[in-house]
Amino acid sequence: MTHEEIKRHRVESVLKEIIPEALGTLDDERINGLSVTDVICSKGRSDAKVYLDTSFLTMKEQSEALKQLRIVAGYISNHCKQSEGWFKAPRFTFEFDHQLEKVSRIEDLFKKIEGRHTGNNEESSDES
Repeated sequence: MTHEEIKRHRVESVLKEIIPEALGTLDDERINGLSVTDVICSKGRSDAKVYLDTSFLTMKEQSEALKQLRIVAGYISNHCKQSEGWFKAPRFTFEFDHQLEKVSRIEDLFKKIEGRHTGNNEESSDES
């Protein structure tokens, strides 16, 4: 891992902690309770994609939250600069992370397959 990659990972880690703090200071209930699942910075750390947890939000609520996040992105950037003493902060883009839902569905499928498999083994042992 190069020195530049280490710096980028460090900034991503710090942003994962600071962004929820900034969201928590806002008066908007739609976004102040959102949790950050991941932050991915560009190579030069000038842009950052912030992934948010989708739990308990409908698709309509997600789109409303994204609109509001675009509006307050400058505030969040300033909060990050001030709290860390940075000269500049990355430009933020926000997305909802659907990876957790996919993982949950895959785990459910594996459980169903396992249930069928153990059910078949019990039937074949009964026939013997």
